[in-house]
Amino acid sequence: MVSCGRLKDPFHYDSPKSIRFQSVGCVCMKWFIYVVIAIYVCYTLIAHKRYQEKEEVTSSVRTSVKGVAHAVSRIWDTAEYAIPMQSRDSFFVMTNIIQTDNQLQGRCPEAPFAKAICSTDKSCEKGSADIRGNGVQTGKCVWYNATLKTCEIVAWCPVPMEEHPPVPAVLRSSEDFTVLIKNNIHFPKFNYTIQNISPNFNSSCTFNKITSPLCPIFRLGDILQEAKENFSEVAVKGGIIAIEIKWDCNLDSWSYYCSPEYGFRRLDDKTRSQYPGFSFRFARYYKLPNGKEQRTLFRVYGIRFDILVFGTGGKFRSVELFTFIGSTITYFGLAFTAIEICFNLYSCSRCCKIPFCDNIIRKKYETVLEPKQVMLVSYVDEPHVILIKKPLKTSLQYAEGSIFENHPVKFSDPCSFFTNESNENRDTGESQLSWLMQSTRSPECPRWCCCGQCNLMQKSHEQLCCRRTDGSCITTTYWFKKLVLSRGTLNKALLYEDPFLDLTGDNTSNQLRHAAYKQYIHWRFGSFELEDRTVIPSCCRGVIRSTYPKADGNYTGFKIE
Repeated sequence: MVSCGRLKDPFHYDSPKSIRFQSVGCVCMKWFIYVVIAIYVCYTLIAHKRYQEKEEVTSSVRTSVKGVAHAVSRIWDTAEYAIPMQSRDSFFVMTNIIQTDNQLQGRCPEAPFAKAICSTDKSCEKGSADIRGNGVQTGKCVWYNATLKTCEIVAWCPVPMEEHPPVPAVLRSSEDFTVLIKNNIHFPKFNYTIQNISPNFNSSCTFNKITSPLCPIFRLGDILQEAKENFSEVAVKGGIIAIEIKWDCNLDSWSYYCSPEYGFRRLDDKTRSQYPGFSFRFARYYKLPNGKEQRTLFRVYGIRFDILVFGTGGKFRSVELFTFIGSTITYFGLAFTAIEICFNLYSCSRCCKIPFCDNIIRKKYETVLEPKQVMLVSYVDEPHVILIKKPLKTSLQYAEGSIFENHPVKFSDPCSFFTNESNENRDTGESQLSWLMQSTRSPECPRWCCCGQCNLMQKSHEQLCCRRTDGSCITTTYWFKKLVLSRGTLNKALLYEDPFLDLTGDNTSNQLRHAAYKQYIHWRFGSFELEDRTVIPSCCRGVIRSTYPKADGNYTGFKIE
């Protein structure tokens, strides 16, 4: 377990392995992605001011509506048409009205609607009140007009008529009214306060998006025009309009900017057929000389203006800058990810195979298999070690495998196996192998043997030759004698592992045979670590066994006995 190993050795550092290869396409792709990411990071850093610490705005709003209108034979001033609203940061301007005069508390017919229409007193329930009605029923059915009866009620009489608002609107001239909006904002974190009215404010200005974009005085008709609405149409049934004030403040001294931006849009749904617009009722009460209370009922339609203030303020902070840079450094890893995706897509493709890409994939990806699942073989006439997966369906000599790239080097430097010796020793070795060089193919050689020196094997996983194609056996070479069979080389290898090893005992032959197997593996496979997965050819095992035989002649298998 990796975690257990780290706990046992906390000062051990692991570094990922990388491969390096030359490829113009991959390099161009990498640098293209680097440039795109660098441009994006620089743009985001500067345009979005990611080096600043941000804070939401804290706001307060005050309004003042001005204007006078003449309608219905009277003068309407601010006190009448600008009705205070209970909601925060909003104001209401009356544009249309239905008025019911001289209402007194008493008994009168209910306004005609489905549940109020009756024919006899039984249709009217005494003491009941309908949510759509105007009072409490008395239990009597009375004439509402010459053709219709309704239930009698105790209410403010006469009851208001159910009728549509006047068209055109009564106060359609309110289009020319103006409103002054005073907006103060504060950023507590930066201890900074500002308002939308500048010190050199011109009180005669009127807001215009092009000529006077910072003027806080707005004409109501212009507000609806900016919201893409017709004032005369909205004035009939009313509506809800948003006045948006956006603050995007840069509080850095070298690039200071903090001014409002105004926007306008309609909030209510004008397409709804039920309860469109905006309206409500209120009454004005009077005392008559006889002491009775009288009132005038108004149903008013108008436009409610909601002022929405939002925005942020920012100031340079080194922590924010370093945090942004640190978070964007990881974006450069996308270049490697993109290239890896290309290689993965290529490896999944079954067409257009490119040897260069195949070699890169073999070098980069290592398949970890258990020794019991695979066998490694090396042929003298092929440059690569071959990995063959179990179980075998045919002779090991004919089994198809893949190139095994995860070994240090296949052919080690022969000089690393022994110390410097004179050319005379080499000549002596060559003369000792002359009988091998003159050997011919045995008539009992099995069909799967290509060198003519293999012994007959019954098990398919033992049927392996040193070659893929017909040719001389590796055992006939000088280096096989010098690196594998030479007793001097084997003695040095054994004493290197155990300097006090006794090489004169009865077990010496077994020790030399095991050492010869290891020397062959190191020579042909490049590493002792592959010992438990390698298969030594039948011809090589035969020569090693005949040179260093076992006393009883019984050997345990096709690997190291």
